[in-house]
Amino acid sequence: MVFKVSKVTTTPFDGQKPGTSGLRKKVKVFIQPHYLQNFVQSTFNALTPAKVRGATLVVSGDGRYYSKDAIQIIIKMSAANGVRRVWVGQNGLLSTPAVSAVIRERVSADGSKATGAFILTASHNPGGPHEDFGIKYNMENGGPAPEAITDQIFENTKTITEYLIADDMPNVDISATGVSSFQGPEGQFDVEVFDSASDYVKLMKSIFDFELISKLLSSPKFTFCYDALHGVAGAYANRIFVEELGAQESSLLNCVPKEDFGGGHPDPNLTYAKELVARMGLGKSNSEVEPPEFGAAADGDADRNMILGKRFFVTPSDSVAIIAANAVAAIPYFSSGLKGVARSMPTSAALDVVAKHLNLKFFEVPTGWKFFGNLMDAGMCSVCGEESFGTGSDHIREKDGIWAVLAWLSILAYKNKDNLSGNKLVTVEDIVRQHWATYGRHYYTRYDYENVDAGAAKDLMAYLVKLQSSLDEINTIVKGARSDVSNVVNADEFEYKDPVDGSISKHQGIRFLFGDGSRLVFRLSGTGSEGATIRLYIEQYEKDSSKTGRDSQEALAPLVEVALKLSKLQEFTGRSAPTVIT
Repeated sequence: MVFKVSKVTTTPFDGQKPGTSGLRKKVKVFIQPHYLQNFVQSTFNALTPAKVRGATLVVSGDGRYYSKDAIQIIIKMSAANGVRRVWVGQNGLLSTPAVSAVIRERVSADGSKATGAFILTASHNPGGPHEDFGIKYNMENGGPAPEAITDQIFENTKTITEYLIADDMPNVDISATGVSSFQGPEGQFDVEVFDSASDYVKLMKSIFDFELISKLLSSPKFTFCYDALHGVAGAYANRIFVEELGAQESSLLNCVPKEDFGGGHPDPNLTYAKELVARMGLGKSNSEVEPPEFGAAADGDADRNMILGKRFFVTPSDSVAIIAANAVAAIPYFSSGLKGVARSMPTSAALDVVAKHLNLKFFEVPTGWKFFGNLMDAGMCSVCGEESFGTGSDHIREKDGIWAVLAWLSILAYKNKDNLSGNKLVTVEDIVRQHWATYGRHYYTRYDYENVDAGAAKDLMAYLVKLQSSLDEINTIVKGARSDVSNVVNADEFEYKDPVDGSISKHQGIRFLFGDGSRLVFRLSGTGSEGATIRLYIEQYEKDSSKTGRDSQEALAPLVEVALKLSKLQEFTGRSAPTVIT
């Protein structure tokens, strides 16, 4: 049978503005008639015809509630808009990093490659009928659509009058692999359902020494735990850790992907990954059971990661610095050297110190993975990361949670390769403490003040900008608060000129840089419907290796005092304490 293309009349919805990570709203918003369709058609209309007509697109996501319905809608709209074929991960599951890998690496039997993807995810936000859904578009380099495209999508959503859909086309069974072919007015249209993990696993095996890692995992002295928080990482965990690397199946926790992530919050941090945190000996109660040597967690779409040792938390800022410092020796993909390293501005300067030591190109960019993507496309950056649990490399154009875990396992395997029969393995904690002894330690914390009155938040930021014009005035306040804190030597509002495309991003956060390498950063985060979030990043650098073992909050106390005094935070916001401390 030949499917028909229907033109459906529609009217715009307010607020379909995609952020850096696409459009995220409650499920009840997405299921309104025409809502998803308007956004998808606005995306097709924002792309050049060559990327739509006759093209190959990937459509999959993290498996959250409403994904299966959304996939069928997007398939039918793709057919109607002249797309030649759609690739879908089995059961509609592909992690965000795997989508990036599929766009970059996968070639179908007839030699075609994908030019883009619709990824259905709201990342680390909860899922379910009353929770969040999201959609974002990735380009042919495997990275998120740049601002020029997302701005155009938004403009299109404001004026849309109709969308195209092949309404009479039957639904495709996405639970079984294989090709379904249909005939349309312009000829054949194919939907290929393929194994979610194969392409990604193949890529990982080309980057890491799986044989070396499996020797570590098979050592009776090494124990391991991986928590997918019921996100899409579960579709990869068994294949990689159990089948390929020989870990025990019992070392996998919450690795069955669920539409509602098991009712939890699929965000890999010390607050939400409660089960893993307890198992690793970092919970409130001390259990009698000896914790594993290594633990890690992923978020809903598997692009974020948290790394833990036995009773030991590795900060994301330290993690990227340690991976960069050890990459060339421990990871075959980097054996010929790193092209450069980069971090987001709020991330601690631990990576900067490594770059300086190793004489590497270094970049500090605004928050948003696309800035890393530009550097990587230009061959200027190999390893990058951000404090919000995102780490990655130039193998793809998204952050990659499983890659980060394999990078850590590679470093552990490399440090222990002649030691597997010895008495004691080199541990995660040993590696981190050794790193601090070599490069110094960046004590680091983030204070989030959520749902602050938007007006008060803006006033506070304006006050700080004004204050920055006088270093003398700043240092009078600093010394009045704590005489033991170093002087501020530079104060500015961060702006970034992209060395690749020359674009300028302004107002990216307010920075105070101290003489001893410490920093204070203030950022205003997305003014949500509930007011604004003020994020305060506090970072104390300690070079003296006899002082790198202190309690983090204790080491940061003087700087915290200075930050609150300097910003008059309580005066402006009425808050005596942050909502969340990371």
